[in-house]
Amino acid sequence: MQSILVTGGAGYIGSHTCKALAEAGYRPITFDNLSTGHRWAVKWGPLVEGELADQQLIREAIEEYQVGAVIHFAANALVGESMRAPYKYLNDNAAGSLSLLEAMRHTRVGRIVFSSTCATYGLPGKVPIAETQPQVPINPYGESKLFVERSLEWYRRAHGISFVTLRYFNAAGADEQGEIGESREIETHLIPLAIQAALGQGPPVQVLGTDYPTPDGTAVRDYIHVADLADAHVRALEYLRRGGASVAVNLGNGRGYSVREVIAAVERTGWRPVPVIESGRRAGDPPSLVADATRARELLGWKPRYASLDAIVLTAFRYHSSQAALCSLAVAGD
Repeated sequence: MQSILVTGGAGYIGSHTCKALAEAGYRPITFDNLSTGHRWAVKWGPLVEGELADQQLIREAIEEYQVGAVIHFAANALVGESMRAPYKYLNDNAAGSLSLLEAMRHTRVGRIVFSSTCATYGLPGKVPIAETQPQVPINPYGESKLFVERSLEWYRRAHGISFVTLRYFNAAGADEQGEIGESREIETHLIPLAIQAALGQGPPVQVLGTDYPTPDGTAVRDYIHVADLADAHVRALEYLRRGGASVAVNLGNGRGYSVREVIAAVERTGWRPVPVIESGRRAGDPPSLVADATRARELLGWKPRYASLDAIVLTAFRYHSSQAALCSLAVAGD
C-alpha cells in the first residue's frame, strides 16, 4: 500500500480526497496545521500536525511513512480575504509550497498533484475557459496559486518532479455517507450559506452584485461536487504513476449557474425559502467562470458523477441538516 502525503488533508476537499485515496488502496498521510481543517475529519490515515514552513518536519514525515507522492491542498483560500490581506496569501501560499517542493527534492519524491484554481485566469476572454487561455489573476489568491504553478514547472525542469495541476471551479456538496462535509468557523461559500439561511442557522444570504453582465445580473459560477474533485485527484495521481507528462487540467461541470439560480436550487431542494439581502459587488470577483473540462476527460478519463446543481445541493443540504439536528440534540442535552 503506497503512502500519499496530503497537505491540507484535514480540510474540506482534502478530507474527501483522503477518503477516495483509501478506497482506491492508498494510505493517505495528512499533513495539516488544523488552522481551518478539523482533527475529526482525519479518518483514513495518520495525521502529522505542523506547518508547511517546517521543511524538516515534512522530510521526516515523508521518510517515516515512505511517501511515494504528494497531493498539495494546504493554502489560504478566500478571495475576499486575499484582497484585504495580500501579504498573507502571497507570502504564506508561495513560501509554504516552496518549502514542500524542497522537501520533496531532498527526499526524492518525484510526483505531485497540485490543487490550483480557476482564479488564475482572472477575467477570461472566453467562456467556457480552456487551459490555454491567458492567466491574469485579479486577486492575490489567484496570483499566489499561479506562482506555485510556475514554480512546479521550474522544479520539473531542474529536478525532474512531475506534476498535475488541477484548476478547479467552485467545490460544493458533501460525502454521500455523511461522514464529512463542508464545515468552517466562518463560512463564505454560497451553497452552505444559503442552506444555513434556509434552516434558520445563519443570517440572510448576501447577493454580492446584481449588475454583472450576466442573464440575471448576478455572478455565474461552475459548481463541481467535492466527491468528483476527490476522484479527479486520485485519477491524476494514477496518471502520473503511469508516466504521464506534467500538465494543467480544468475541473468543472461545464455549466454555469448564477447566484440567484443557486438560491432557487436550495429552495427547491430544502422546500424552504432562503432570505436574501442584495448588496454591491465584492472586489476581485469576475462576472462568469465556467470550465471547459475536455482535457480532464481525455487525459484522466474523468467525468463528474454529480452533473446537476440540484444533485450537488441535495448532498450539502442533507449534511448541513444532519449537523443542525446534532447541534440541537447537544443543546437539549446540556
